[in-house]
Amino acid sequence: MKLALIRFLIVSSAVVVAVATLRAQAPPAPNTGVQVAVPQGNAADQNAATARQRQQQAERAKLANQPAPRTPDGRIALGSSGAVKGVWVGGNLGFCNSNTVAAPGSLTPGAAAGRGGARAGGPGAGGPGAGGPGAGGPGAGGRGAAAAAPCTPVPYMAWTLAVSDDRRRNELEPHTRCKPSGGPRQWLTPYGAEFVEFPEQRVAYIFDIGGPHTYRTIFMDGRTHPRDVKPSYYGHSIGWWEGDTFVVDTVGFNEGFWIDRGQIPHTEKLHLLEKYTRTALDTMRYELTVDDPGAYTKPFTGISNLRWENGTELFEYVCQQANYAHNLMVGAGTSVDRTTLVVP
Repeated sequence: MKLALIRFLIVSSAVVVAVATLRAQAPPAPNTGVQVAVPQGNAADQNAATARQRQQQAERAKLANQPAPRTPDGRIALGSSGAVKGVWVGGNLGFCNSNTVAAPGSLTPGAAAGRGGARAGGPGAGGPGAGGPGAGGPGAGGRGAAAAAPCTPVPYMAWTLAVSDDRRRNELEPHTRCKPSGGPRQWLTPYGAEFVEFPEQRVAYIFDIGGPHTYRTIFMDGRTHPRDVKPSYYGHSIGWWEGDTFVVDTVGFNEGFWIDRGQIPHTEKLHLLEKYTRTALDTMRYELTVDDPGAYTKPFTGISNLRWENGTELFEYVCQQANYAHNLMVGAGTSVDRTTLVVP
């Protein structure tokens, strides 16, 4: 009897201590990261994260205004070199907000109140709607921090504007369910992507770090696109150098993914032309031309900058592990029905 009482007291004490510890933890802070909200932990975790961010900012400041590194043969290095290593992170694509609805907060994390919402005076107009949800928010457009030029209006067809509006209300993005996402979407992830060129093999790769953890192949051996290319998530990419600019031409996309965070719907007729110009060690000018006669009235081009995340390398990432994305994909409703086989 005494032994049982002692065991009961020990267990009860442990429970009391555990509950007290949980209550002492600070509530999770609102997420201001990119795309996927992850619990921030207690005050100590948040302070450590803040310290890391300050250290990263200090290291980034040291890299500012340094020239772009070059390979031994004098070519601009697209990614890491013998002196530095890192990955590239995008901020926006340089397209004006033309949407008629406001983007949910998780689509434009950290955006100031009143900056998103209905367009003011139509596509490309000034005022709050011009920068719109993308002004300062990843992948949406406008004159955000990564903008390299005035934003470009998106020449929507009626149905693509309606789809874009719907994607802002309901963030059912395939990428958040571990689907590969080609084109500029590779740069719009929390962890960035790594650019690797193999001159001897005449091929380059863009490796995703987060999400599905896949990669895109860019052939540089002078080949052309296949006549009957099979549609895929990354399409068929060929690349070549024009001076210090690396040009990538891609066709053959399927429609099972988003090429950005929802602003630009596409069809299988999509043709992308990307121009990468590393203007400094920590800056890559990114010029994207979208040509999709099934979705837009004419081709259009956006210009933005990719930011160098110094010291970051590829690491193991399991997309399904601790995936909180489903909490962000409720959109305009109160729940998400996952029984459909249709990819939005």
